[in-house]
Amino acid sequence: MNPVKGIALKLCSVVMFITMASLIKATSQHVPPGEAVFFRSFFALPVIIAWLTLRGDLRTGLKVKSPMAHFWRGLVGTSAMGLGFAGLGLLPLPEVTAIGYAAPLLTVVFAAMFLGEEVRFFRMFAVGLGLLGVLVVIEPRLTLFQGETMQTMQALGVTFTLMGATFAALAQIHIRNMVQSEETSAIVFYFSLTATGLSLLTLPFGWVVPTGWEAMLLITCGILGGFGQIFLTSSYRFAGASVVAPFDYASMIFALGIGYFIFDEVPTMQMLAGAALVVFAGVLIILREHALGLRRSKARSGMTPQG
Repeated sequence: MNPVKGIALKLCSVVMFITMASLIKATSQHVPPGEAVFFRSFFALPVIIAWLTLRGDLRTGLKVKSPMAHFWRGLVGTSAMGLGFAGLGLLPLPEVTAIGYAAPLLTVVFAAMFLGEEVRFFRMFAVGLGLLGVLVVIEPRLTLFQGETMQTMQALGVTFTLMGATFAALAQIHIRNMVQSEETSAIVFYFSLTATGLSLLTLPFGWVVPTGWEAMLLITCGILGGFGQIFLTSSYRFAGASVVAPFDYASMIFALGIGYFIFDEVPTMQMLAGAALVVFAGVLIILREHALGLRRSKARSGMTPQG
């Protein structure tokens, strides 16, 4: 274990993912979300294949026991990605980032619903607090469905982003089941492969020929996405989830900076307050998971025969 290295890798992944999101946003006025998903997924594949080759996992790591499990993970994950990209084209980057923090909160709820995990008062309170924060962020947008066209599009952006966070949470639940029998490398590779194929189904819905500049940005998105996934996966090899997971929320700092300096987006106090609530709730859940993990470890060691 090397916590410093794990945290550094996690922060690298956060920077790559938020940069990727900003590049998607920069092209969103011309390039539809389905096409952006294709570039993000297809150009991540060479990076992932090279990583697997260097690790010696290309042959063994791509074997699967349940092809349909990978398909369903790809379908749910691709839906989350496409909806998130659609939201990026309609809302400020920090706002999309804050709403996206609903995903780990919803994962706790779905784990109780679908996996039978016991969720006690403390975590449910934290989830409720976090979802209240999301409501604080989105409330000004939801009152705009009856407003002007621009306002209505922003309300749709909130809807897309929330749906994306919901699908992302469902994908995490599916992955929790898959890791019991499937290799992590296979899950990473086949997700990009499935997402590439599924994105092609959106061809009839208005793909465009990107400009040279847009094509370069979109290809960069794919490469960054591939490296971001590798750094994210690798971070958990050097430090526990409770150590590196809180650094997910560093993405808000980067989103605020990129939004302000690149997209001229000035966050409102209400958005910042709601985001702070969501981050606080997320950290509470992570700390609680860490405490429960320590308790389970002690219980297991207590049952281990001594001497």
